[in-house]
Amino acid sequence: MLLHNWFEVDLLVSLATMDIDHGTSVITRSIFLLLLLCASAQAAEIHQWRDADGNLHFGDAPPQNRQSQRVDVKPNVYKSVALPQTSPADLTVEKAKPMVTMYSAVWCGVCKRARAYLQANSIPFEEYDIETTRKGEEDYARLGAGGVPLILFGKARMQGFYPQRFQSTYDSM
Repeated sequence: MLLHNWFEVDLLVSLATMDIDHGTSVITRSIFLLLLLCASAQAAEIHQWRDADGNLHFGDAPPQNRQSQRVDVKPNVYKSVALPQTSPADLTVEKAKPMVTMYSAVWCGVCKRARAYLQANSIPFEEYDIETTRKGEEDYARLGAGGVPLILFGKARMQGFYPQRFQSTYDSM
């Protein structure tokens, strides 16, 4: 904040310490103080000058013993770029689909069809063979599954593979 003379400083101190009992409301004092501060900011000047060694200096008041030039400060203003019109529907973010985990066996034809379906529809999935991988064997036993493929996604559990049922459940998540 830049104050130009002792009158402004004295006035600010008076406003800040004024009792509300004297009939001046808080809102009136706040508005007056805001106007005074805005006027001080508008009256601010920047001066530039060189010292005896040729160094360039800037200040808010001209130096006492040197000649200075007033500098006009222009704010950085950029032209706005027009953005394409969007509707609220365009701004919605699609919720991420859950990861699909399939427990399978190398000999299972339904597992092969499920794998092919997931790959053809670009659905990310993890696959664990229940007979050749330790994780697959342990998870399969823990889940108490009764056959393969066992497909888990979100809170859904599908024993076997039915493309329409899988897709409708997957799309609803």
